[in-house]
Amino acid sequence: MPEINILDKHVAELIAAGEVVERPASVIKELLENAIDAGASSLTAEIRRGGITYMRITDNGCGIDRSNIKKAFISHATSKISKKDDLDSIITLGFRGEALASIAAVSRVEVMTRAENEEIGTRYLIEGSQEVLLDDAGCPKGTTIIVRDIFYNTPARMKFLKKDVTEGNAVAGVVDRIALSHPEVAVRFIRDGKEVLSTSGDGNMRNTVFSVFGREFADSLIPVSYETGGIKTDGFVSKPTNSRANRTMQFFFLNGRLIKTRTGTAALEQAYKNAIMVGRFPACVLNITVPPNTVDVNVHPAKTEVRFADEKRIFDAVYYGAKYALEESDTRPRMSFEAKAQMKLDSQRMPQPPKAEQMKISAIPQTAPREEKPEPVIPQKSQNFWSTIKLNAPKNEDKSAEESDESLLLNNPAKKEEAPSFAPQKIEIAKENAPEAQVKEKSYTVQIPAEQAEPSEPAAEEIEPFRVIGEAFKTYILVEQGDKMLVIDKHAAHERMIFERLKKDVNDMEVQMLLSPVTVTLSAEEYNAVLENRDLLLKAGYNIDDFGQGMVIVTECPTFIEGGELKDIISELAGYLADNKRDMIPEKLDWIYHSTACRAAIKAGDKTTEYEMERFVKELLSHPDIRYCPHGRPVLIEMKKRDIERNFGRV
Repeated sequence: MPEINILDKHVAELIAAGEVVERPASVIKELLENAIDAGASSLTAEIRRGGITYMRITDNGCGIDRSNIKKAFISHATSKISKKDDLDSIITLGFRGEALASIAAVSRVEVMTRAENEEIGTRYLIEGSQEVLLDDAGCPKGTTIIVRDIFYNTPARMKFLKKDVTEGNAVAGVVDRIALSHPEVAVRFIRDGKEVLSTSGDGNMRNTVFSVFGREFADSLIPVSYETGGIKTDGFVSKPTNSRANRTMQFFFLNGRLIKTRTGTAALEQAYKNAIMVGRFPACVLNITVPPNTVDVNVHPAKTEVRFADEKRIFDAVYYGAKYALEESDTRPRMSFEAKAQMKLDSQRMPQPPKAEQMKISAIPQTAPREEKPEPVIPQKSQNFWSTIKLNAPKNEDKSAEESDESLLLNNPAKKEEAPSFAPQKIEIAKENAPEAQVKEKSYTVQIPAEQAEPSEPAAEEIEPFRVIGEAFKTYILVEQGDKMLVIDKHAAHERMIFERLKKDVNDMEVQMLLSPVTVTLSAEEYNAVLENRDLLLKAGYNIDDFGQGMVIVTECPTFIEGGELKDIISELAGYLADNKRDMIPEKLDWIYHSTACRAAIKAGDKTTEYEMERFVKELLSHPDIRYCPHGRPVLIEMKKRDIERNFGRV
């Protein structure tokens, strides 16, 4: 058996410090919580270079007596508890007495403090747990703690720190949560000499939410206030119409302490059941107040996980609080019938436009008469729609090729033979039901050059002739091909087409510049993840810049994306990047393509014209390798004629 050694005091302190001090953000968290426990009504946090070289916390709390200044930096020295029974009723944020000792063990710390009963303040310097200076100082009531050069004496841990921007964003996230959990405290945050957050400290949580996340997020919230059995839930939840793609904007606080609670999350989402779409999540800023003796906060080093004496009561407090808030604030969309009635009256008063002119086309005698057919009507969105499914088309192809009737006849030889030659044609224009005296028949001859008569189609793999039967449930396209019938899931197929095109055009992504750039509010983790992966997102067609205060601004996006869905897409991408930091770049890029393709693809329930279905099926069948969507679902299924006849007893 190896010999058991008693560790040196300094080594033991470094190990203990590792449980408390992981990065600058954990230092800021501990110092801010100490300031609040000291009764501060105003505090300022300042960092430089992400907190790696400089951190400062200033508060107007009770201060530290000179007689206690050295004790404060001894491990397990605390003023919060004195005996074992005190652990059953903890009302402060800190209580273990490890924070200051751990911080001093891995950095250079300077303290300037003055208690209310002292006329002269105290300046205390400690480096690597070793006292350097204790002297008088002129300072106001309260405490200022400056932490410099974190991990200066542990280079092995220093190399695990991330970029200054990343560490700074993590600190910003901590300050945001402290401000949200204590709206009665005025919080000021300075980053590299620039003030990025300032709350009023008036106790109004909505004002604090506005300061932290901005107007857009604050306006999307509805108030919650509910109490049952000594447990109170108050704060805000989001409107059902403002749901998000992930849970990163769910903030739960217990007696003013940020916690992670599966019980609260499950209760909140149960309250929104049938109110938001599957796969969407509500946002919240909720504070749960419980008697201190009904919760154990001493189960996790970071004190973010707690254990409740009665989980069901906590569930009920959150569930009914959110449920009643949704019911009381009627968030259902309403239709103004008065406005419609007024529009109807106005339309009756307005003079009616003349009937549309009828265009009659007849071929000159050299050709056989052509059966008139209505021109396919293509919605404006269809141009974008067709651009997403053309996998093998050159980028500068003639749009007339897509919109010509010739393309509709490619898979029907009989119809193709009936098509007239592109000889000069005469167009007759006449008005219906007009007096003969007022109508003069006019004829125009339109010359169509022979070289333009048959626009060239991109080369595609030879496919078996097919016939589009129709569409079922606005979701599935029914196709007859040879001795089988195909059922195509148009969303899944379109999604895979877009995905393949995105991967194919990875070095030449088609993007559109937004006339009105879109801002997106993110959580601290999402914000950090997006900024870290800006180059990756740019490669995928999203040009995203830092907008400050937890917001990013999108100036460019892939041409397939509609502006109304852009916020949800960015939130979804941000959530993924925040949760999957270890994924390799190809995996991240594929997931981004998956998400983009899913959002851009035609949706089940969207109306599809006969023209669109014809072109869609043609493109799909020309690529036999497309059989599954990016999520693994089949894009089509086959039913043999013989199998159908067997089920009907014909064979």
